[in-house]
This record gives sequence, C-alpha cells and structure tokens, in this order.
Amino acid sequence: MKTIDEMLNLDLLTHEQHGAISAWIARSASPDDILQMPAPLWQAVERASEVMGVNEDLLRVPALDAGGVMEV
Repeated sequence: MKTIDEMLNLDLLTHEQHGAISAWIARSASPDDILQMPAPLWQAVERASEVMGVNEDLLRVPALDAGGVMEV
C-alpha cells in the first residue's frame, strides 16, 4: 500500500484510481485475487511503476556490502 500511496503523492495516480486500487487490494484474500484487478487499474499501476523505476529496483542485484544489513 505504501507504493500505491507514493504513486498518488507523485500525481502518478488519480484519487479515483488510488481509491479503487486500494479497495481492491484491501478486499483481496490472496495475491491471486489481486491479479484479478481490472485491466484499467493494472495499466495505471504499470505506468506509475515505470515512471518510478520500480521494475529496475526489483531487478537490481543486491549489494553484498549493504553496510551490515546482511550479517554472516
């Protein structure tokens, strides 16, 4: 939900889109339910994700020197 809120704050989603997406997520019992979101809402999320670079962040190889984040 934080990402959806950020998309709204960056004006990448309208208030109507944000409300509809948030409601869909809230009433979804599983990730599969979320995947059934109507195409126009998915398209809005995909456009906003592209502008924010979400896909690139998810595909980036994690740094092995993450400042003590990963203790061995």
